[in-house]
Amino acid sequence: MLQTIRERAQGWIAWAIVILITIPFAFWGIDSYMGGGSEPVIATVNGVEITERALGARVEETRMRMRERLGAAYRPDLFDEKTLRTQVLDGMIQEQLLLRVAQDMGLRASNLELQSAILSNPAFQRDGRFDKATYDRMLELQGIKGPQYEDGLRQRIVGTQIQRALAASEATNESELAEAVRLDRQQRRLAFIQVPKARFIDEGSIPEEEIQSWYETHEDSYQSPERVKLSYLVLDAAQLDDGQPADEETLRRLYEEEIERFSVPEQRRASHILVTLDADADATAEAAARDRILAIQSRLAAGEDFAEVARQVSQDPGSAGQGGDLGLFGKGVMDPAFEQATFALEPGLISEPVRSQFGYHLIRVIEIEPETRQSFEEAREQLAAEAARGGAEGLFYDWAERLANLVYESPDSLEPAAEALGLELQTSDWIGREGGEGLLANRKVVAAAFSDEVLREGVNSDLIEPEPNVLQALVLRVIEHEEAAPRPLDAVRDEIIVAIRAKQAGEAALAAAEALVARLQAGEALSSLAGDFPLTETGLVLRDAKSVPAEVMDLAFAMPRPAPEAASFASHAARNGDAWVVAVTEVADGVLAALNEGDRAQFSRELTQTLGTDYYNTLVKDMETRAKIERKPIMGAGL
Repeated sequence: MLQTIRERAQGWIAWAIVILITIPFAFWGIDSYMGGGSEPVIATVNGVEITERALGARVEETRMRMRERLGAAYRPDLFDEKTLRTQVLDGMIQEQLLLRVAQDMGLRASNLELQSAILSNPAFQRDGRFDKATYDRMLELQGIKGPQYEDGLRQRIVGTQIQRALAASEATNESELAEAVRLDRQQRRLAFIQVPKARFIDEGSIPEEEIQSWYETHEDSYQSPERVKLSYLVLDAAQLDDGQPADEETLRRLYEEEIERFSVPEQRRASHILVTLDADADATAEAAARDRILAIQSRLAAGEDFAEVARQVSQDPGSAGQGGDLGLFGKGVMDPAFEQATFALEPGLISEPVRSQFGYHLIRVIEIEPETRQSFEEAREQLAAEAARGGAEGLFYDWAERLANLVYESPDSLEPAAEALGLELQTSDWIGREGGEGLLANRKVVAAAFSDEVLREGVNSDLIEPEPNVLQALVLRVIEHEEAAPRPLDAVRDEIIVAIRAKQAGEAALAAAEALVARLQAGEALSSLAGDFPLTETGLVLRDAKSVPAEVMDLAFAMPRPAPEAASFASHAARNGDAWVVAVTEVADGVLAALNEGDRAQFSRELTQTLGTDYYNTLVKDMETRAKIERKPIMGAGL
C-alpha cells in the first residue's frame, strides 16, 4: 500500500498538497521553533501582559536576594513555591499599576539611580564590590539580557518613586503628633493573677456518649494523613568522576584561554563632587551647572577639604554622605567620560570639571591598586579542580539524559535504570504531603510524588531537578500509598479523653476567673482573693513591655481607663487553656513635651512614614479595585 501511495504521490496534485501543508507550517511551526510564538501569560494589568517567563525570572531573582541575605541560614524548603510565586506576582501587578500613575505624573528613573541600584545589589557583588562578570552570570542564570533587566529595574525604580513621593508629601501637625505620643507612650499600672487550668483537671470517668460525640464533632482532628513510601534514584554530579585527570598541556591551554579570570585589573578608589545636569539640558541650564562646578573648584583651590565640600554640596545621594567616596572600582563600571578622567589622574590631584551623562564632576583619586595576575603555578590547582568538575558536569548531563530515557522506557520499575547506570535504588520511610527529610523535603519532589500520574497511574516520575543551578536530579515512584482516613475511635480514645478534660478544665478556669472579677467589682481586694494563684503587680509599663505576658498586655491596653481612686478589671481565656484576671489601677498618658528633641524628631519621622505608608496602601488598593486585572491560578512547584 505504501508503495502505491508513493507511486501516485507525483505530479501537480501531490505538489499542491505539499504547498498547502507548508504554508501554515511556515507561519506557525517555524515561528514557534524560532521563539516567535507567544509566551504563556500569567496575568494582565490593564492590557499589559505579565508572562510566565518574566514571573519565573523575578522569582529566581528574589531567591538570589534571599540567599544573599540569609547566607548559610538559607534553606530553599523554607519558602513555599506557590506562596513565593503568588507574592512576587502581586508585587509585579502593583508595579504595573504604579508605573502607569508614575508615567502620568511624568516621573522617571535617571541613569544615576539605575546605576546606583545595580552597583549596590549584593547579588552582583564579589568581595563586597560590584563585579561585572557576576552581574552577567546572574542575568544569564535568570535567562534575561542586560538591557531587558535594566528596563525592568528602571520601571521598578519609577514605581517606588510614587511611594517615596507619598511618604514625603505626608506631614503631621502638632495635635496629631501629641495624640500619637499620648497613645504610643501611654503607661499602665497592672496587677494580674494566673488561674491555671491544671487546678481544675477532673480525673473522673468520661461518659461514653460524650466521647462518641466529641469524636464525631472533631473527626478531622483524628485523621491519619495521606502518605506514601517511595523508591528513588539520585544522580549527583559531585559523585561522578570520569577518571581522566586533565594533563599539563590541557591545563596550560585553559590558563591561557581564561587568563583574564586570573587577573585583577587595576582599580582606583576615587571620590567626586557632582552637580547634576540632564544629558539633554538646554544652554541656560548647562551654563548654570558649569558656573556652579567652577565655584566649587575655586573653593577647593583655596584649600577647603574635598570630603567636607562634597558632604555640603555634592548632588550624588549615594556618596555625598561619605565625602564623595565611591570606593574601589575598575574599568567598565563608571560613565566613560568619568572613567577616562579618573584613570588618567594622579593620586591626590583634583581633576578639571568633567562632563558625564549625569552632570559635572570634580574627581580626586585617593589610591591605586595595580593590576595583579596569578601565575600558572598558583592557578594550577584551581584549574585542575574545575577541569575535573567540568568532566563531572559533562557526565551528569549525559547520565541525566540516559536516566530520563530509561525510566520512560520502563515506566513501572526503577530497577532497569538502577542496573544500567549503577545507581543505588533507595527507599523512603512514610512521608506525607508536608514532605520528608533531605531531598524528600523539596517541594518539587513532594509535588511529583503526589501527582496524579505517579500516585494514581503508578508510573515513574519524570526527571526532577530539585534546585536550579545544582547538578542533582532524581526519579521516583510510589511503592506504597495510604489514603487519608479517620483513625478508629478505639485508637484515639485516650487522646479524646485528654482533650475533653482539658476543655472542661479551661472552662472551669475561665469561670473561676470571671467569678473573681465579679467579686473585685463588688469591692473585694485582689490581694486577698488571689489565694494560691500567682499574683503579679507591676509599676507603670509601656504597651511593648517584655516583662508581662503578651496576652495580658493586649487585654490591659484594651481595657477602659479606670475611674479616679478605682481600678478596671477583666478576665481572659489564654490560648493554652489557663485564664487571667487583670486589674488596671492607673493610666499615665504619653506627653509630647516630655520628649527630648532627638526622640521628638524620630517619633515625628516614624509617624509621617506610617501615615505615608497607610496612604500608599490605600492608593494601591483603590487602583487594584479600578484596574482590569486578570490572573491565572498560580501552581506550586512541579505542578
